[in-house]
Amino acid sequence: MIAPREEKGAQVGAVLVIGGGVAGIQAALDLAESGQKVYLLENRPAIGGHMARLDKTYPTNDCSMCILAPKLVEAGRHLNIEVIAHADLIGLEGEPGRFKAAINRRARYVDGTKCTGCGLCVEQCPVQYAIYEDPKDLPPVVLEARDKNIVDPILAKHRTDQNGAILVLKDINATLGYLPENVLRYAARELEIPLSLLYRLATFYSAFSLVPRGRHVISVCLGTTCYVRGAGKLMSRIEQELEIQEGQTTPDMRFTLRSVRCLGCCSLAPVITVDGETYAKVAEKEIPKILDPYE
Repeated sequence: MIAPREEKGAQVGAVLVIGGGVAGIQAALDLAESGQKVYLLENRPAIGGHMARLDKTYPTNDCSMCILAPKLVEAGRHLNIEVIAHADLIGLEGEPGRFKAAINRRARYVDGTKCTGCGLCVEQCPVQYAIYEDPKDLPPVVLEARDKNIVDPILAKHRTDQNGAILVLKDINATLGYLPENVLRYAARELEIPLSLLYRLATFYSAFSLVPRGRHVISVCLGTTCYVRGAGKLMSRIEQELEIQEGQTTPDMRFTLRSVRCLGCCSLAPVITVDGETYAKVAEKEIPKILDPYE
C-alpha cells in the first residue's frame, strides 16, 4: 500500500508513476529530483519499455540504448526512486493528492537483491523447460588404466578449488589432447556435478576439443586485418599441403588445422601459429618451409 504522510500539518506524500518506459522513467527522475519519493511501477520484469528494443530513434537515427541506458542507471541508483517491477496495480482509492494504491507483486522465484542478470534462471526455469538430470541408476563409468592414472591425479589436485571444473578440463585436454566422452562422464561423477555443466564448458571454449587433435595444431588467423592481407590464401595453401579441410586432422594424427578470429598481433598480419609459436607476415610460398620442421 502506498499512502501520503502527514508532517507538521503539511501533506507530504509519495508519487506513484505507472509504466516503466522511457516516459515513465523520465517522469520519475524529474519528480525524484524535486524531492519526491517516487514508486515506479512496471508490469514487466524490468523497466525500459519498448524503447529498449529499438535500434534507432526517429528522426535523428540516434542509438536508442545510448539515450535510454543513462536514464536506466540513474533511476536504479536514485535514492528517491524505488522500482517495483513485475507487479500490477490492483486497487486505487482516494482522490488526487490523497490516495492509497494496492499493488500485487508477482513471484520471481529469484532473490532480486542477488540477481546479476546472467540469465541462467531463464535457462533452468522448470516451468518452461524440462530440466535434465543424470539418472541415478546409471552404471559406473570404467576408464582404461592409462586414462584413469592420468585423470585421478588431476581430479585430486583441483577437487577443492572453486574453479575446479574448468581447471580439470584444461589439464585433461592438455594431457590427452582432447576430452573423451567417457572421461567427461567419469569426471562429472567424481566431482559430483552435472555432466551438462562440463559439456557446456567443453563446447564454449575453443581451447577444448571433443575429438582427437593432431600432435601439432595449426591456427590460421582469419580476423579482418589478417584476412584482407591474404590469410584466406594461406588457409587454402595449408589445406592443399596437408590434404585436409579447416577443422580436420590428418590421418596420421600429425596436424590439426583450425581457424581463429584474432591472435592479438594485427600489425604482423597475416599470422599463423603452430603449437603456439607465431609466424608473422607469412607469404603463401613460405608455408612448406614452416611446416617442414614438424613433419
